[in-house]
Amino acid sequence: MSEKEDDLALVRKVQAGNKAAFDLLVLKYQHKIANLISRFVHDHAEVQDVTQEAFIKAYRGLKNFRGESAFYTWLYRIAINTAKNHLASMSRRVTEGTDVQEAEQFASATTLHDVADPQREMMTDQIAEVVSGTIEQLPDELKTAITLRELKGMSYEEIATVMDCPIGTVRSRIFRARDAIDQKLRPLLYETASPEEL
Repeated sequence: MSEKEDDLALVRKVQAGNKAAFDLLVLKYQHKIANLISRFVHDHAEVQDVTQEAFIKAYRGLKNFRGESAFYTWLYRIAINTAKNHLASMSRRVTEGTDVQEAEQFASATTLHDVADPQREMMTDQIAEVVSGTIEQLPDELKTAITLRELKGMSYEEIATVMDCPIGTVRSRIFRARDAIDQKLRPLLYETASPEEL
């Protein structure tokens, strides 16, 4: 079986509901994707986060993957676009200050530091509440991994040492935790404010 066929078999398993099959794809390609993203993003911690974001996007988009190209080719395009979007959002952030995307990526959701208007303060509180509530409901290994990464600011290597597991396992746990949090945050982040709320 060729690598393309092997990947496609894993993709079909994921499409059939087997989440563990996606972990195998993450473990197989995480280093290649991180190396690719590091050509665009030069901060090591950001490379790790953008890599996670690319895999989250791939996971969500997998239901539409038909296998016309190799999985890695498809993943490569997602990674490039994610890196470019990250750079664009960073340059916007420099000129505009904190935005919703920053909150969505959990970059200190409790300390958004724009000149606060009441609606943004309320939104920030809601985001923090949803994030902490979702983290509390996660299985212990996911909760520990995401807490060490997002709240303690530890590197993937440090988390692997603390949790006594391979770095690939850490990446997988953080990916699954972020995906769970993102599912809960999505309705909140994309709802539009009604006139009464303004």
